[in-house]
Amino acid sequence: MATALTILFWILIGTAVYAYAVYPLLIAAIARLKQHEPLPSLSEPLPHVTLFVTAFNEEQFVDDKIANSHALSYPADRLHLVWVTDGSDDNTNQLLANHHDVKVLYEPERRGKVHAMKRGLEFVETDIVIFTDANTMLSPESVTEIVRLFENPRIGCVAGEKRINRDSRENAASSGEGAYWRYESWIKRNDAAAGTAIGAAGELFAMRKSLYQPISDNTLLDDFEISLRIALTGYKIGYSPLACAIERPSANIGEEMKRKVRIAAGSIQTMLRLGGLFNFFRHPMLTFQYVSHKVLRWVAVPLAMVLIIPINIYLCVINNFAFSNIYTWTLIAQALFYIATFAGFAFRNHKLSASWLYIPYYFFLANKAMWMGFWRFCRNTQSVNWERARRAKA
Repeated sequence: MATALTILFWILIGTAVYAYAVYPLLIAAIARLKQHEPLPSLSEPLPHVTLFVTAFNEEQFVDDKIANSHALSYPADRLHLVWVTDGSDDNTNQLLANHHDVKVLYEPERRGKVHAMKRGLEFVETDIVIFTDANTMLSPESVTEIVRLFENPRIGCVAGEKRINRDSRENAASSGEGAYWRYESWIKRNDAAAGTAIGAAGELFAMRKSLYQPISDNTLLDDFEISLRIALTGYKIGYSPLACAIERPSANIGEEMKRKVRIAAGSIQTMLRLGGLFNFFRHPMLTFQYVSHKVLRWVAVPLAMVLIIPINIYLCVINNFAFSNIYTWTLIAQALFYIATFAGFAFRNHKLSASWLYIPYYFFLANKAMWMGFWRFCRNTQSVNWERARRAKA
């Protein structure tokens, strides 16, 4: 038994280290070794593009979002604005009525984001569709840079870069979310350079409408599933760090967990639906990247965090807690991690300049969210109606 637990212990440790440290460095090395084509130049005339927003009760963001859309460095006569506002019962539609260049599609019944998206796409007449959220501001060059990547016929979908508008002093939610997206964006850039980006975030992503495959109305992560279905057809998901979606961090840890648990439930749903992503012989690079970047984080690491401590304690007991034994030191390292996690919890609502102190706490919460999301998915209690996390005020 001791031998089996020893092997399991090191497999769990190795899996966690691989998922969060080895794979990011490995994919960065692969990206550097590949010969990269220069970014294509834009052909003239520029194509017509639709900027597509699904919104529910977004009155506080309407005017700012429309102003941001008008400020994009793309010809106004080739940029079409479409908002689908199903179920909105605040002033969203009234405010949009003041903007005559916006096509507003409204139904009184709220049936979820995916239904609104599918309904709205029927009215889109351009081949390139860019999805974005009402509360997300885009960098001026976002549309131009996304269109540039579509000059490559092998690109079927483009993911933009999500950035958190940070303060000099941050609480646990803003610090953790900001650090996570800086780390994740670096991996995404290397994923795309090495093969393909693995999925896209709904704050800013685009697709060729001709490649769209309808998804079920009960889909929790529409952006992720839509983009990966395109990747399964053989097209690549491009990534543009110059196309930036900028938003404020979650107001607090409670709001951030609301978002993360939903994403976790959607991750499990996507993994079970898209079994083709595990077919290494048909999609070798895509499968390698998908399993390494996503699946191990969703399944293996949360499981490892539950199992490692009791196994480590057992291995320390049979070795009499000897300081010369490696398992004593691994247990001490884990104890220090959880002390740092507790410190992050204790100061979670304080704004600190040394915001990196919150990273262990945020990492712990991310894995806790995976367990909570898995439980919600199994019980079928995660609503498809997105409840937007409240964002911190500027």
